[in-house]
Amino acid sequence: MNRPSYRELNKKIKKARETVLTNRVSVVNPSSIAALPTKTDKEQESNKMGKKVMNCPNGHGKMMIKKMAKSANFRGVDIAFHAEYHVCPVCGTQAGTVGQTAAIQKAISDAYRKAVNLLTGKEIREGRKGLSLSQEALARRMNVGIASIKRWEGGLIQSRSMDQALRMALQGRTVGDQYTGNRTFSIPRIKLVLRRFESILGKRILKKRDKMLFAAKYLWYADMVAFRETGKSMTGSTYASLPYGPQLNNYRDLIDEIKNADESRAEPLTPEEIRIITRIALTFPQEQMAYDAAHREIIWKQKATGSIIPYSDSAGLTAV
Repeated sequence: MNRPSYRELNKKIKKARETVLTNRVSVVNPSSIAALPTKTDKEQESNKMGKKVMNCPNGHGKMMIKKMAKSANFRGVDIAFHAEYHVCPVCGTQAGTVGQTAAIQKAISDAYRKAVNLLTGKEIREGRKGLSLSQEALARRMNVGIASIKRWEGGLIQSRSMDQALRMALQGRTVGDQYTGNRTFSIPRIKLVLRRFESILGKRILKKRDKMLFAAKYLWYADMVAFRETGKSMTGSTYASLPYGPQLNNYRDLIDEIKNADESRAEPLTPEEIRIITRIALTFPQEQMAYDAAHREIIWKQKATGSIIPYSDSAGLTAV
């Protein structure tokens, strides 16, 4: 075999170098590639663990992650909880990532719920899984939207009446009949009923940035009277006794969904339901009249704040 001359060997080496530079090829030992601790690998591993590297804003370098005991006064209740922070080992400065901040908020929520005897997000989730229920199945059992289940498990604090309904559902009972008026809860139908009221009253009662202070009173009367006279509510809504009168239970979670709902997807109103809505609208042509009448109803006055007003009480209505 003829060996290449020195000149030919130099040409091949030069050509190989040009190829490496042109194509940005790095020549390494193949067996060592998998073991290289690249920055990308570290970042990916860090992201998998939900932890991000943070540097001290005071210039002391990398901060350490610590789980710390904290206390706070939340909604007038003293609570204690544990939370994860980035802490500077030099100056003690504490900081948190977006993920840590969300976890802290959830820890505060669960500590508060524990203190006031409401189910925590973990208890709801474990109770649901113990019954082999999906979030959607639990929502159906409670006659609420699946968004409510997701929010409660995620950290949103439920009302006391909704907590009662949760406990019933997690005991294997369906929350229906007296709470929903023998009808499946329907947000599009709530909007349909309110739009019918608006067409009769000749004005908007479902308004922007409105907390349904007045609209809920019309809706409550419509559902309660329909149940009293037909044995079935119009919307399947659950109502709670609140300081400003009867109100949709968990209304804060529902307001945006109601405003954004497509009423054309709702089951059409029956002639009897339209007659009931018309009668209520003519009885209360002004919003304040519906509001004041609801506050005079004994079935609201008798209930403790936060408790559910069952449809079985509809026989006690006096204004309509």
